[in-house]
Formats: sequence, structure tokens, C-alpha cells
Amino acid sequence: MRFLIRVVVNAFAIWVVSLITILEVTVTPYPPGGQIPLVVTMLAIGAVFAIVNTIVGTVVKVVAIPLYILTLGLISLVIDGLLLWRTSWITGFWGWGLAVGGFGWTIVAAFLIAVINAIFNAILRPQRQRDRDR
Repeated sequence: MRFLIRVVVNAFAIWVVSLITILEVTVTPYPPGGQIPLVVTMLAIGAVFAIVNTIVGTVVKVVAIPLYILTLGLISLVIDGLLLWRTSWITGFWGWGLAVGGFGWTIVAAFLIAVINAIFNAILRPQRQRDRDR
């Protein structure tokens, strides 16, 4: 259930970022045209992004622990940008999905996606955990 919520939140965050034209993040639905293919494509992109973050992101973040310490955590912006770029490459490989512009804008887009995910995680975390935190 948590994975499905994560996919929906990722899809929403990527959709919001794709609305900001300066970031050069575009979504190509499959099949083209209509709102339903766009929603399904966004959910597929959200799933790919969640899987990339879970598998590749975890490995890269563990290996990059010295860089986190050296840069006081700022390397996470670059790593998140690389994970978004990798998601774009995977979904673009099939001819649909996410396309990103320059790498600088990719880092900004990944930062915005992380902020939106953090907001939704704060809102949607289980009540049991909220009670334990008090």
C-alpha cells in the first residue's frame, strides 16, 4: 500500500513540475491524446521513479556517504537530479514518458519533486507514527 501511495505522490509531483515550462520537463503520453493516457503515463513514470529511487538511489546514497559529509548534504541535489535523469532515460527508451532538458534544470526539478514528496509524506504518514512521535 505504501508503494502505491508513493507512486501516486511521485506522479503528482512530476505532473506539477511538468507544468513549470522553464524546467523543460515534458511528459509524452502513450497513446497520444486524451487525459486517461496522460494519467496512466504519469502513474507509470511515478512507478519507474519510485523503483529507481528505491534500488539505484539507495545504492548510490550508501556509496556516496563520504560526499554527503564533505558537501554537508548538498550532493543529494545532484544525486536526485541523476535519478530523475535516469528515470527520463528509462521511460524515453520506450518512446513515451518523461523528457528533461539540461542537467541544471533537472536538479531544480528533482529538488521540487523532493519538496512536494516531503510535504505529502508529512501529511500522509500513518496516525500510529504521529502518536508515537508525541
